[in-house]
Amino acid sequence: MATVSDILAVKGRQLITISPEATVFDAAVCMTDKKIGSLMIVEDGQLVGMLTERDFLTRVVTEQRDAKTTTVGELMERDVVCCRPYTDMEEAKSVMKNRRVRHLPVMNDDGDLVGLVSIGDLNAYQTDYHERTIYLLQEYIHGTR
Repeated sequence: MATVSDILAVKGRQLITISPEATVFDAAVCMTDKKIGSLMIVEDGQLVGMLTERDFLTRVVTEQRDAKTTTVGELMERDVVCCRPYTDMEEAKSVMKNRRVRHLPVMNDDGDLVGLVSIGDLNAYQTDYHERTIYLLQEYIHGTR
């Protein structure tokens, strides 16, 4: 069974983070430039929170906050659910579904941040796996393997 580590091997382990002191405007620009839906908030090398597109809608737009004066630390979700590199892909999907989150930071056993997986990453990996399986089965059935 595939693990989060398998997904990170395909996706990469690039970490895009921001400080809690940054403005929400800076976070929005970063997310737009990088074409990502969330940012991990890091302070003194430790994960302290997450900020997502949903947070912008519910905590900035609907509350009419000023994005240039509101800090990331004021809005970030502090109760961040994480997983380990050896977490089974199905378990990661289940956690995302049950906790209603679309992004899971990946921490190693020492508590170091080593990656991030999204529901889109999990779905893409699973789709690719199924497509490869179908291809191999078709080759087997038609005798080309």
